Amino acid sequence: MSVTQQQVLDSLAKIKSPRGVALTNANVLSAISAADGKVFFSINVDAAEARAWESVRAEAEAAVRAIPGVTTAMVALTAERKPGSAPPPPQSGRGTPGVQPAHAHKPPPQGGAQSPMARQSEIPGVAAVIAVASGKGGVGKSTTALNLALGLRDLGLKVGLLDADIYGPSVPRLTGLHEKPELDGERKMIPLRRFGLAIMSIGFLVEEETAMIWRGPMVMSAVTQMLRDVAWGTLDVLVVDMPPGTGDAQLTLAQNVPLKGAVIVSTPQDLSLIDARRGLAMFRKVNVPVLGIVENMSYFQCPHCGTKSDIFGHGGARHEADKLGVPFLGEIPLHMAIRATSDAGNPVVDSEPDGPHAAIYRAIAGQVRDQLKGVIAAA
Repeated sequence: MSVTQQQVLDSLAKIKSPRGVALTNANVLSAISAADGKVFFSINVDAAEARAWESVRAEAEAAVRAIPGVTTAMVALTAERKPGSAPPPPQSGRGTPGVQPAHAHKPPPQGGAQSPMARQSEIPGVAAVIAVASGKGGVGKSTTALNLALGLRDLGLKVGLLDADIYGPSVPRLTGLHEKPELDGERKMIPLRRFGLAIMSIGFLVEEETAMIWRGPMVMSAVTQMLRDVAWGTLDVLVVDMPPGTGDAQLTLAQNVPLKGAVIVSTPQDLSLIDARRGLAMFRKVNVPVLGIVENMSYFQCPHCGTKSDIFGHGGARHEADKLGVPFLGEIPLHMAIRATSDAGNPVVDSEPDGPHAAIYRAIAGQVRDQLKGVIAAA
């Protein structure tokens, strides 16, 4: 049964804004995407009113999920203050209309401003969450994240993989998964399973060709939902494939869950190392341990004669790790087998488990596991 935009609007018309206006008449709804049982839209409000609107967002999402034929619903609350605008003055008195500013909904601070990290909470059943990140795109981060997850699996751990690269999700292609996640009895998304991994990606909810255009608050809402509204079950490690850069998604993850560590992926090229340095500095700034640096595309190995060529230079990431005082986890070559198996949805650690490339990823996974031993053993 297909779901139409009009059905969504009819459902939302029954929900009231904090001012008592029908949601469809409050001038806060973005364009509604409704196709193949998947519904996405955002509610755009002023930052000062965000707390008062959160319950409306949750009510709207529940109402949309209740529409027959809807399999997935994601409603983002975007809260931005217009440039140059001042916070609204405090409103009090029984006859004063409108929504109170955000500080009116907060308890008074004790001992100074509350750190954003105070909002962190563990994901039930998940012992350790680690991020795989890069300062820039195109360095093979997603391929590394998936094969690292498989390497951890081969070490006997229960592993999940979250594709948080909402701008360009690659995990559906890398895993060959294109099904839509179903909902459990608590209306949480059930991760898809392949290769013994619990896998979730924003790419499972949108078409591959869809342009992912996200404003900052939508990024934060989407990442939070992918963490909290998924039935991950019991996992030793949840590997999170981050979008490149040092923006909203990275900060949201660090503020939402107590990350046990981050793996930085870089090529040997100087330009890539500059960006990797920025990523490492960001994780240190938010008190996330850096588990180490991986040098991807470390050298090109000819599949015919085995000759090695340092196309992007060689050893730059190892040198950077030594200089910054973090572990160097290993070198991964630029090789046809890794590229071909990734494009085919059969990652090399699973499709060629006895090959040299799988051994490299497992060795990296072993170093990551060793740094997480105390956390995993205590779970």
